[in-house]
Amino acid sequence: MKHIVLTGGGTAGHVTPNIALIPRLRELGYQISYIGSHDGIEKKLIEDMGIPYYGISSGKLRRYLNLKNLSDPFRVLKGIGEAKKILKKLRPDIIFSKGGFVAVPVVLAARRRRIPVIIHESDMTPGLANKLCIPTAVKVCCNFPETAAALPADKAVVTGTPIRQELMQGNKLEALKFCGFTANMPVILVIGGSLGSVVVNDAVREILPELLKTFQVIHLCGKDKLDPSLEGTEGYVQYEYIRKELADLFALADLVISRAGANAICEISALAKPNLLIPLSAKASRGDQILNARSFEKQGYSMVLEEEELNAGSLLESIRKLYENRETYIAAMRGSSQMDSIGTIVSLIQEYGQEK
Repeated sequence: MKHIVLTGGGTAGHVTPNIALIPRLRELGYQISYIGSHDGIEKKLIEDMGIPYYGISSGKLRRYLNLKNLSDPFRVLKGIGEAKKILKKLRPDIIFSKGGFVAVPVVLAARRRRIPVIIHESDMTPGLANKLCIPTAVKVCCNFPETAAALPADKAVVTGTPIRQELMQGNKLEALKFCGFTANMPVILVIGGSLGSVVVNDAVREILPELLKTFQVIHLCGKDKLDPSLEGTEGYVQYEYIRKELADLFALADLVISRAGANAICEISALAKPNLLIPLSAKASRGDQILNARSFEKQGYSMVLEEEELNAGSLLESIRKLYENRETYIAAMRGSSQMDSIGTIVSLIQEYGQEK
């Protein structure tokens, strides 16, 4: 039996593509293990699927002054040692990495054990974690042709992002019951990312009285970011994080407001949901979400409102404009050529796992 180790974590975007691959890998008879952080979001998501999970230490290189920048390199070194022991025990045929800093020790340990590694980069430009991993990888999967052009020519493969197939099978009626909504008002689904976004949350809540005159609102606001004062507000529900019912909520949504993480926006476009993207500011990131959002805007899939322009007036105006033009966005997304990302990536896994 072929054995694959999946790795990646820190945010849902570093886990959900791995989750999307799991049903196909199981169909093909793969034994699957997962290496992630001790307490990241990936731990519960993977353990809930009945997959053996191994936690390791990991660090993070920050773009700002922080005392942890002194200690985290030692955590990475510790993680490499832990990953080497786990890989020696598991003896996998291949590793698939979705990125995030927990993946770096795993990939570096794999190089020392001569285990082939395939990595996936979702964003337009590779993040630092994947930049550290690319020299070790046999193939680098990516979403955008522009990304492939910046990668080693013999490694780059444009695959798109694996989409969880269960997202395509949502039930509107189940979502109406779950939220306690009426069927005669349109629904906005707000997604601030798995960790939530204070900026997006605050902006949505500021215009909520005006929004609720026309829309019902499902607000996925992130861990510890619920607003108790809004509990029981008619036409508004808030959740820290949703997994099981997410497909139903997507099926119910007429519009989606989201951050612009690549995996999230690929799922939204695959579902052909008119969307307003509020990318993470370049002041707080390397600017990858802005590049992702502008690419989708250029293709006619998304409307974009940058964080620096975000206020009550601009948000309300954008939502109204998006709803008025929703059919144009739906047509553009449905007219795009969706790749068989899962099939392409699994074929690479099979090919390079065999070579070992």
